Amino acid sequence: MITFSNTKRSDQREIMDDLDFGGKEMRDNLDDIRIMNKYFGGNKITINGLKTLLKNHPKHQKITILDIGCGDGQMLRNCANFAIKNNFSLNCIGIDFNQNILDLAKEKSTSYPNIKFIKADVFSEVDLIPNCDIAMFTLFLHHFKNEEIEVLLKSILGKTTKGLIINDLHRHKIAFNFFKVISTVFLKSKTAHHDGLVSIARGFKREELYSISKRIPEQISAIRWRWAFRYQWIIKNKN
Repeated sequence: MITFSNTKRSDQREIMDDLDFGGKEMRDNLDDIRIMNKYFGGNKITINGLKTLLKNHPKHQKITILDIGCGDGQMLRNCANFAIKNNFSLNCIGIDFNQNILDLAKEKSTSYPNIKFIKADVFSEVDLIPNCDIAMFTLFLHHFKNEEIEVLLKSILGKTTKGLIINDLHRHKIAFNFFKVISTVFLKSKTAHHDGLVSIARGFKREELYSISKRIPEQISAIRWRWAFRYQWIIKNKN
């Protein structure tokens, strides 16, 4: 039974948090996530953040971006396509700890020579994560407790020259109930139906994001609500 609370984030686990998660169910689940992002504009939130951090950046200077918790690499492929259309030179690196997912990401990204992937635990293997200009977290932070998020953002922010782009879920009862309905129409994976509800229950209220932000030094934060029930949080590095 998946429960929802307005007052606190859920601590229920998602099926895809299992590091052995793979096979057809994994592929169907990632396809469902891609479909939901396509029809409800989720990926545009991250691309918009990229535009913000690249404003006034010289087109001839190469940019390195990290996608933390990259999944099947769709977000990086979107970024690479954005760079082509806007004459930016991007070096794209995806970070994930599930080898099954990374194998799929590599398979889907063979036509993008500027995308590569690294298997790493972002908490215990920080040294494996390269320095970059921008790091992105799309639907990733809600998997962790607030205290873990604070540690992670401090760590990764220190590896960037420009800052972080965070795209995650607004915890709201309307979103929770709406997903119950649309998931029966749009989604084919049982995992996507289960994990979607858990994800919303693990999502954030604005004040929770502000609370985390206040404990991260040397940065400037902008937290904005976006459709459909998302938050875009841009953290600019002051160093």
